[in-house]
Amino acid sequence: MNPSTTSPHLVGDAIIEARGLVKRYGENYALNGLDLTVTEGTVLGLLGPNGAGKTTAVSILTTLLEPDAGSAVIAGADVITAPGEVRKRIGLSGQYAAVDEKLTGFENLDLFGRLYRLGRKRSRSRALELLERFSLTDAAGRPVGKYSGGMRRRLDLAGALIAEPPVLFLDEPTTGLDPRSRTELWDVIRELVGRGTTLLLTTQYMEEADQLADDIVVIDHGQQIARGTADELKAMLGGDRIEVSVHDNADVDDARRVLADFAVGDVHIDNRALTAPISGGADTLTHALRALDAEGVKLRDVGLRRPTLDDVFLSLTGHTAAQDNEMEPRGERGKDVEVAA
Repeated sequence: MNPSTTSPHLVGDAIIEARGLVKRYGENYALNGLDLTVTEGTVLGLLGPNGAGKTTAVSILTTLLEPDAGSAVIAGADVITAPGEVRKRIGLSGQYAAVDEKLTGFENLDLFGRLYRLGRKRSRSRALELLERFSLTDAAGRPVGKYSGGMRRRLDLAGALIAEPPVLFLDEPTTGLDPRSRTELWDVIRELVGRGTTLLLTTQYMEEADQLADDIVVIDHGQQIARGTADELKAMLGGDRIEVSVHDNADVDDARRVLADFAVGDVHIDNRALTAPISGGADTLTHALRALDAEGVKLRDVGLRRPTLDDVFLSLTGHTAAQDNEMEPRGERGKDVEVAA
């Protein structure tokens, strides 16, 4: 069921290359032989359930953790033998904004520049440039504790860019943001990539990966289980989907039985909503609706749509990304990365 491990539409040199990464915690494997390749100037979306190994992979690639086995090279520097060189060539924005709430936005960025040893003059000029670029100039003199969540995330991303790194790691950068703030951050990310930045992005939002990623890797239990473009991954699931929502719980079983006669795979049930993969498009939908009516199933809503990345995620991992966000962590979420310039 896996697409090809390479994407022929992506050409150029690999700027991130990892082979056989392994990380163990006791008898549990956070990573179990993970391979990753990211082409220069592209976006790789790294998807997977909670505990799949996404943050562990980012932590190793950014030198915050050492692997138990395997190798990784970032922009020509080895993460094990030359971690200092790697840090000079990357930026990292973790799951939570790593900014000092008592300092102003300008002071935070100036501090990041000093930590990167840019010097006083360059640190201040870069801070001003980035505040303007991220639409934070008006808030530059305010303590970050008074910033909104979206403003903090933009400031954190600006901090990751202070040294103008060619490679950027974003670990769930829009978690907790409202839709407007998320869309604004997407625009910033597109601009960065348009200027040549290479990006590895982990996310729980399927729409985010669909919007931003040139290539997507799905991992589970520390291993790659699929790779391809968004369209390639969706094509794995074939044709259209019938979606129906019934009025009463008593109709769910009848609706499932009827849809199973038309489905080319399993019928998925989520409360009173049912989804069935089909072939034949609108003609099949018409016949299915007649059959549902003949069984006396009362519908609240019905639709025909193409597969989404959520469908891919469900097929590969057994549950949707939204369900995964509601599940208890499976061992990795507690090891969030503290990010410092």
